Amino acid sequence: MGKKLVMAQKRGETRALCLGVAMVVCAVIAYYILGTTMLPLYQKSVWTQESTCHLIETNIRDQEELEGKKVPQYPCLWVNVSAVGRWAMLYHTEDTRDQNQQCSYIPGSLENYQVARADVEKVRTNFHKHRIFYCFSTTRENETTVLYRRLYGPQTLLFSLFWPTFLLTGGLLIIAMVKINQSLSILAAQR
Repeated sequence: MGKKLVMAQKRGETRALCLGVAMVVCAVIAYYILGTTMLPLYQKSVWTQESTCHLIETNIRDQEELEGKKVPQYPCLWVNVSAVGRWAMLYHTEDTRDQNQQCSYIPGSLENYQVARADVEKVRTNFHKHRIFYCFSTTRENETTVLYRRLYGPQTLLFSLFWPTFLLTGGLLIIAMVKINQSLSILAAQR
């Protein structure tokens, strides 16, 4: 009976150690992935200065209004604000600026024109309700653009690091508890 109990304990300890090591390995892999993808984007971001933006005007742009220019076939919102003592074009995120420099906000669903137009109208209404809001600007002197929301800000980085840290801490705790249990059982067996 005692031998079966010891074997069951060893199997349980082995499984717990394997779980702890697997958690630590997964955390290290997640840290590596975040370190090679998310961290460089955070470090490259120049949108670090939080400012107060005052809405000047908004305009919904359609293809018909912008003839002669390369314009996508979806409605988008153009927003002009006053920030850091100068007029600026507001972009929703860094990616919005890269997608289309003529649009401040691009709707998420572009398949249905009516749904996209309703989404743009809703965002425009929200801007008119809250005419003063926080935005992000760069420290460059001649920059005439600001961001409404940063994709790669400190909160995003901390949120991304939460689960790998949780995995690493949990795995190390499991390994430590198993090792403490083994050393206590050795001490108890020697007495």
